[in-house]
Amino acid sequence: MSRQVGWTRAAIELLEKLDRTQGAALDHAAAICAEAIGGGGLVHLFGTGHSRIPVEEMFPRYGSYPGFNPIVELSMTFHTQVVGANGQRQAMAIERTPGLAEVILSNFRFGPQDVMIVFSAGGETAVPIEMARGARARGLRVIAVTSLAQSTTGDSDTAAGDRLAYEGDLVIDLCTPHADALVAIDGIDTPVGPGSTLAAVAIANSIKVRTAQLLAERGALPPTITRASVVGAERSRSLFDAAYQEHARRIARALAGEG
Repeated sequence: MSRQVGWTRAAIELLEKLDRTQGAALDHAAAICAEAIGGGGLVHLFGTGHSRIPVEEMFPRYGSYPGFNPIVELSMTFHTQVVGANGQRQAMAIERTPGLAEVILSNFRFGPQDVMIVFSAGGETAVPIEMARGARARGLRVIAVTSLAQSTTGDSDTAAGDRLAYEGDLVIDLCTPHADALVAIDGIDTPVGPGSTLAAVAIANSIKVRTAQLLAERGALPPTITRASVVGAERSRSLFDAAYQEHARRIARALAGEG
């Protein structure tokens, strides 16, 4: 945790550490994702709280392509009202509810090529842990993205029994400090400026780009959503439509549920 420096400098140091220490894990994750997408499967992504942000970063948006399926439960991610109805206290309580992950997973029919990526900075709450565990029980390879420093200094939900880091076939460390916030202010015991969202989005895009490179090498990269300023209005519309059609084709199978 940096002291008496600006957040931008602390964030650059965090990204440099991430790049220096997690490169091999990111390459491994990309290989897993490329195998899934290239084989006609899906890479499912899940996160609660602010960990919904990297999930939504993967698809759909400019520079992204089908093959990634974001799974976001609004009851655990709707933060803007903070207090009152739909408040943060309720969201935090819901993400600690044992058994809820199984209910969520039961909405999907997973294929033999599918992969699950679970984001949770703390890696201590029941729903993300049980999402990873439930996915593995269904035969999916699981990539856990978490902060090892945060996870090892906090208490996991008793009902969950473990931490997310222990449920992944591959673990990618966010490299954030146990406080998450990156900047300490002299005379103040409460640091400010969290880093986990920045790190998680960097990991998501690193996986996206490295996976695209592998898919392109084998001629299997799905249509990538691209701005008209880059490829012209007609091709931009065509790529948009093609990407959505391909996503719909893949997700139709998954949404059949366990039945």
